[in-house]
Amino acid sequence: MGSSTESFVRRVRSRLDELSATERQLADFLLEFPGELASYAGNELAELAGVSPSTVSRFIRRIGYENYEEARRHVREEQETGSPLFQASPASSKRGKPVATHFQQSQANLASTFERLSDAVMGEICKAIVNAPQVLIFGSRSSHAFAVYLRWQIIQVLPRVTALPGPGETVAEYLSGLGERDCVIVFGTRRQTSQMDKVLSAASKAGARLLYISDQTSADYAGATWSLQCECRGPGVLDNHVAVMALCDLISSMVIEGSGSAGRKRLAAVEQAHDELGDFD
Repeated sequence: MGSSTESFVRRVRSRLDELSATERQLADFLLEFPGELASYAGNELAELAGVSPSTVSRFIRRIGYENYEEARRHVREEQETGSPLFQASPASSKRGKPVATHFQQSQANLASTFERLSDAVMGEICKAIVNAPQVLIFGSRSSHAFAVYLRWQIIQVLPRVTALPGPGETVAEYLSGLGERDCVIVFGTRRQTSQMDKVLSAASKAGARLLYISDQTSADYAGATWSLQCECRGPGVLDNHVAVMALCDLISSMVIEGSGSAGRKRLAAVEQAHDELGDFD
């Protein structure tokens, strides 16, 4: 077997760009339910994922295992760690108790996401955001809501924070002036537009500090300064983004606290302006 420190999920994620269409279909299934590999024979897994047994065999070799049994043993070892990721199954969405099922999935996603975070790394990220001359936050489609929310929170203490693209805008207007001290935050949860690749490429080329936030089914971005993965498995057809919002809240809280006296002065000025303008009833 390959490196014993490389998890099964990491093996799959690191090779997503190399997979054929049917292999990617199997990969997507296993990233949602990796524990299923330990529970079924290869032909049974193929039927569950809607691919052929030969696809399963090719996929297992492509991600670095000699055979299916070796991969199966590795997944069983990871199951013993108690990770919620390895406890989920397709049947969990069919139990007839949607409230409890969604609550349990949200809890599992939060636990799996936050157990991978460290105070040291989050401190580095938030210090870079606070000290950046400008902060650009990108997300397309549903991820645009995360970008707007995060910007809405931290602009209270940092004056130059932009969520892009804005209505009717392209990203070029913002990317052309990027510098090394600038910070770019990209939400790369699945089903992004082609604009995301342009933002990632421009940030890397400029040498900007890049925070890449993705989900368990998306490939890593090698050029990221920091790469964080959120568990977004949902019990139904939709992804569950509770962990993404919780991560936004964590970043916002740490940035506000880390902004120090300058941030507090800006926050006070913003609140005074609210009063003077009568913004709230």
